[in-house]
Amino acid sequence: MKALDKLAAACERYTPWTAIDPLGGGLLTDMSGSGGLWLDVTGCAHLYAGVGAGENQSEEFLEALKDPPHPYLPPPNKLGREGAIVATHSIQSPPSLRGRVRVGGALTNSTENTGVNKGEEALVKDLRDRCLEAGYQPRIGLADTPGAAWAAARFGDTPYTIIPQKAHQYSLAALPIAGLRLDTATLEGLESLGLRHIGDLYEMPRAPLASRFGGQALRRLDQLLGRLEEPISPRRPAPSHFARLVFAEPIGRSEDISLALDKLLAELCEDLEETTLGARRLELIIFRVDNTRDSLVIGTSQPSRDADHLARLFRDDLDTLDPGFGIEVIVLAASETNALAARQIDIAGKTAQQANENAAKLVDRLSGRLGSHNVIRLHPVESHLPECASETRPALKASVTDEKNWQGPLRRPPRPLQLLTQPLPIDVMAPVPDGPPVMFRWRKQQHKITRAEGPERISPEWWRPTQLQTRSRSLTKETRDYYRLEDQNGNRYWVYREGLYRPDKPPGWYLHGFFA
Repeated sequence: MKALDKLAAACERYTPWTAIDPLGGGLLTDMSGSGGLWLDVTGCAHLYAGVGAGENQSEEFLEALKDPPHPYLPPPNKLGREGAIVATHSIQSPPSLRGRVRVGGALTNSTENTGVNKGEEALVKDLRDRCLEAGYQPRIGLADTPGAAWAAARFGDTPYTIIPQKAHQYSLAALPIAGLRLDTATLEGLESLGLRHIGDLYEMPRAPLASRFGGQALRRLDQLLGRLEEPISPRRPAPSHFARLVFAEPIGRSEDISLALDKLLAELCEDLEETTLGARRLELIIFRVDNTRDSLVIGTSQPSRDADHLARLFRDDLDTLDPGFGIEVIVLAASETNALAARQIDIAGKTAQQANENAAKLVDRLSGRLGSHNVIRLHPVESHLPECASETRPALKASVTDEKNWQGPLRRPPRPLQLLTQPLPIDVMAPVPDGPPVMFRWRKQQHKITRAEGPERISPEWWRPTQLQTRSRSLTKETRDYYRLEDQNGNRYWVYREGLYRPDKPPGWYLHGFFA
């Protein structure tokens, strides 16, 4: 800690928060998603050593690194252009306001927080106040892309800069060319040609730039302007439930990896059982002797702590792991868990939900072999319209409460076994305009009705915006009256009359499903 004290003494502004392990809790440690608004916070490095973007390393800072070297601090020759160390501090913030700690700053996706904080400016001011309270002098940039937020935070005219939506090209044109996050050689080459601002590249021919400086300059420019998506790898928090196995000698045989997996699963499942949890997503990580790593991820449709079932899912793809020159550490982590309480066992030793568990295991294996997006199931949707009352989703993303959301037959009239995606028009003969039909024609065949039940009236969902009603082209603003019909052959149909009877406009009749 003496080295950290000397680093803090070399700062422009000393606060107790500077004496923090730089690899401890990060300022922002997770990311909520991709796209949307990006917020970048920089200036934290000034607290540790007074070294920022474009500044020279002070003698006090270099001396502090030498006596004695902290095990987490990089040597002076490994320090980058942006500065040396990021002073980190865990600030209480909304759960989704989390990002990736970077050298000289932190990057976060803040899309979900603008509404909570009553707008973008309120969000930025709130974060700035939190940083000042913790002892930081932040510079904040908020924009639609990570690159634009990065440039605005470091080269903006004010301590916090908000780039309006779809205004990157105009707002960032006057910023220095260093805002494109280029390497030193490319940056010096562009400046030697007189290209000192980001806007100078807008009208430049792309082919000469690519041939002289490679694709980095154009790629960074496209990422900054939102023309090219920028992949982000966030620093995520360590999972709460994991098992770790260290080997005295490196291993590489598939049999050894399989035995290690069984041991890790037994330990992890025991831990999950103690906390009444089940795994929904497991990650097996191997660390090789050459300081490289590889991983294998599986998912389950329902929470599970069945070690045999989880091992079977891993073994389907276990051969894809490359041991390289040997594996010295294997970690099994439950990155996503749900509650899984103990279940009552009957006298035969079986649970009442064994059928559901077997179906869930089948879904898990099929998803592992065919891909999670190729195994789907229906999910309930809050809608009275039959064609909008369900939608397909990947089976692995099923919620344990989805089945409870389905309305049973006691809550509503019966529904057909087969529902047509698009209702088919039919010709109907009805003795009474508002009564059930006695005969209808479909596919050039006449069906004489011997039994009819109904009507069941379903009104249009007037409260839904028109643009949301796109799942079926049959959606109109007319009222529907559904009938359950049975013909002379015993076939049962589900038909409806669309609209009320009017002398100038008769209602239309449609076939929507089959009961048998």
